[in-house]
Amino acid sequence: MKPTLVVCGHGPGISDAVARRFGKEGFAVALVARNVARMTAAATPLKAAGIDTQVFSCDLGAPESVRSLIREVRASLGPIAILHWNAFANNAGDLLTASTEELRAAFDVSVVGLVTAVQESLPDLKARKGAVLVTGGALAYYNPGMEAYASRGGRMGLSIEKAAQLKTVGLLHQRLAPEGVYVGEVVVGGTVKGTAFDTGHGNLDASDIAERFWAIYQRRTEASVNFP
Repeated sequence: MKPTLVVCGHGPGISDAVARRFGKEGFAVALVARNVARMTAAATPLKAAGIDTQVFSCDLGAPESVRSLIREVRASLGPIAILHWNAFANNAGDLLTASTEELRAAFDVSVVGLVTAVQESLPDLKARKGAVLVTGGALAYYNPGMEAYASRGGRMGLSIEKAAQLKTVGLLHQRLAPEGVYVGEVVVGGTVKGTAFDTGHGNLDASDIAERFWAIYQRRTEASVNFP
């Protein structure tokens, strides 16, 4: 049976490139998001490339839905070898006007959903010496220029969820390394071409970021690396 990669928060950029890169190495791929029609369309070229691909719908900010997802993927594709977390909420743009629900949603997706998926996948990850690979963002770092950009550009909620996620990854990296499970994050500093954030000024190629994910997966040492 092929090892299984679960892509949580699939979209047209980094996560799709990761699915393709790891699929070329023999992984079966589970694409996870809410929009089944969009994922089904995205799965077509992956299947044409010989990658065993299935799609699953899930609210990644709802713990029970995440637990059900992991069980469903396991039943369909077998034990989980890699969990790729690419999901984010991107709401609560202005912290002064954000609702309580918007603030909670940011952490529900980037922290609670991630940790829930790790917990539910843990028996598989331990047995297969697997990995958790997370897409981070440079908004997580403190930098006056970055804070000004986030404040003016409606990215305040995204900044705090990515900062919390960065710490979560570091803690999981330390906690799971003795169990043989690798946890690592690629912190992306720029705009990925062809994504919702690209307004014509994208400067990063998703395929290059996928290569960085493959590299850290092979090394299994760094909790966090920057890209570029």
